[in-house]
Amino acid sequence: MVHRIAVLALEGVLAMDLGIAARVFDAACDPFGAPLYSVTTCSLGGRPVRTHEGFRIVVDDDESLLERVDTVVIATQEPGRHLLATGELPAEVAGAFARIGPHARVVSLCTSAFLLAAAGLLDGLRATTHWVLCDAFARRFPRVEVDPDVLFVDNGRILTSAGGAAGIDVCLHLIRRDHGAAVAGAAARRCVVAPWREGGQAQFIEHPVPEDADRSTSATRQWALNRLAEPLTLEDLARHAHMSVRTFTRRFRNEVGTSPLQWLLQCRLNHARRLLESTDLTVARVATASGFGDAVALRKHFSTHLGLSPLAYRRAHNAPDLTATG
Repeated sequence: MVHRIAVLALEGVLAMDLGIAARVFDAACDPFGAPLYSVTTCSLGGRPVRTHEGFRIVVDDDESLLERVDTVVIATQEPGRHLLATGELPAEVAGAFARIGPHARVVSLCTSAFLLAAAGLLDGLRATTHWVLCDAFARRFPRVEVDPDVLFVDNGRILTSAGGAAGIDVCLHLIRRDHGAAVAGAAARRCVVAPWREGGQAQFIEHPVPEDADRSTSATRQWALNRLAEPLTLEDLARHAHMSVRTFTRRFRNEVGTSPLQWLLQCRLNHARRLLESTDLTVARVATASGFGDAVALRKHFSTHLGLSPLAYRRAHNAPDLTATG
């Protein structure tokens, strides 16, 4: 069954961000080329909406659409003075939010997290938004645990994302969650974007571009990706880059936005996920091939980062099942 998505466009919506959901989800197809999602844009009262860029868009649906879909995406809406001052939603927006089905997923792009917080949807949850406004967000909504250092946060039913391209990342994340890495990767290729950036990756706040490509860590990252099965250490990475551990760690964080070992762990997790989705290798062999050493370590990391066992992950993504315990 095709998954129905509604994108809510409010007055002042950022035009580029408004098109993200449709562009990414429309690129997701089953093996026969049939679409897996349908995306429809709506507005309050079905009225034309003036974008942040100064032109109007016309939509075919009003907010009643929110009652009939499986996922609602709130396109980027910069918080107005009233919302920043009071933390309250305009009555018409609150009425639209009240029409969202109790089981529908809700996704905010960028600063639309302010709207979800004002609606009480983020109380007690971890969330993110554009790093520039994270401090203001935390002051206005103290019941929300604000994380300024990530691309998106997945709380299950409620997801929030950071600025700009992070909207693409959260959409690809949902495709991966729904249909696995192969479908998400194919959608990313159709959109000509990076296939996977982990939600915990930093927002790249004013990270400088390396002045000298020869002093970049990019060659070492590629070297490590080709050796994920090996027991690589921080010293191994620094040695390959011909740098001290301290210098390598500093430059790596500046370029990638996270530490070398955190990046390496995420690469290994991603590789293990791909193997579980696309092969019939046992959990033990997946653990060895992805550099975790044994099945116990792999299960521990899957439980910590994904909340389920390797075989539960495999079953959820329709890969060949095994009789071995997970």
